Amino acid sequence: MSNFTLYIIFAFLAFNLTLGVGAENISPSPTFSPRVENKPRAFFVFGDSLVDNGNNNYLATTARADSPPYGIDYPGHRPTGRFSNGLNLPDAIGEHIGVGPILPFLDPALTGQNLLNGANFASAGIGILNDTGIQFVNIIRMPYQLDDFETYRQRLTDLIGTEKTKKLIDNALFLITCGGNDFVNYYFLIPNSLRSIQYKIPDYVPFIISEYKKILTRLYELGARKVLVTGTGPLGCVPAILAQHSKQGECVADLQQAAGLFNPQLINMVSSLNKKIGTNIFITVETNLINLNFITNPKAFGFKTSQEACCGQGPYNGLGLCTPLSNICQDRNAYVFWDAYHPSERANRLIAQEIFNGTKYMNPMNLSTLMVMDSNIV
Repeated sequence: MSNFTLYIIFAFLAFNLTLGVGAENISPSPTFSPRVENKPRAFFVFGDSLVDNGNNNYLATTARADSPPYGIDYPGHRPTGRFSNGLNLPDAIGEHIGVGPILPFLDPALTGQNLLNGANFASAGIGILNDTGIQFVNIIRMPYQLDDFETYRQRLTDLIGTEKTKKLIDNALFLITCGGNDFVNYYFLIPNSLRSIQYKIPDYVPFIISEYKKILTRLYELGARKVLVTGTGPLGCVPAILAQHSKQGECVADLQQAAGLFNPQLINMVSSLNKKIGTNIFITVETNLINLNFITNPKAFGFKTSQEACCGQGPYNGLGLCTPLSNICQDRNAYVFWDAYHPSERANRLIAQEIFNGTKYMNPMNLSTLMVMDSNIV
């Protein structure tokens, strides 16, 4: 196996890339400042490295971000397992709903009163399919993330009782982010993979969507009543893919085709699921279209570049891992991407602002509208 292939395998590869748009005057802050206009509620997070805030720190896996310069702008300027220079997307959303940084499920500190804030169950490297991310060995795949939520719920019940636990979960916000790894980290990465032999992309996408529906259905059965579901971003436009396949900075066509097929089908599936349930439990975020705004016109949103990563090396800083030996930009506010795959803190804040206040890319409503809905949805 070549060194280049080994790099790809060990590069975490969380490709949902939920990059959004918002006001240009947002800048990262080293402190959390929950929005006072929203009553605090519990927050639960499921997915891959875009939303993992440290679960993989406790696992024997290469898919982790617990060494510098990760966390350079995080409070304390230390790595925490977040694949970011500072805050990740759950942190930024948490500010809008009045919740501070929630603990990873595997953190020993997730006991007692800390349980009331919710928990993060995400694990870098996972996908919708259980065979996605097999090269990382010890990661928490989606069925086990949902099992962990059941364990959490029992711990919470032991602490505050059944009735209060139900109320807390009814009122809680859920975020789920997965799908991109099933393309980039499996279908396109591994030559002659089982799935690429079984399916052409137009057939692979409906298969993944059908499996995602099972995950969302189980999440609903476990009590989730307010769920943000992010799609993939433009998979062919991240610095790592540009470095490998792009000649002049153009996005890679086959990966773009995959994203272009996946996201509309995700929205349609979620819409049909809401209709079956009888109410809008699931809210989709059209991250592919949102991110294309960054890609096509980064300066309109206060960025210097959407092609080059802040931390890395080689073309577009898209080769190799982000380490102390990497090229590291000085003005991290100016970069859409922190490393070869993951957004910067400032990008995450803009994403969260779009999720909270936006209208064009939120279906059927934005987060601020969702937050004022009655919490006693049946």
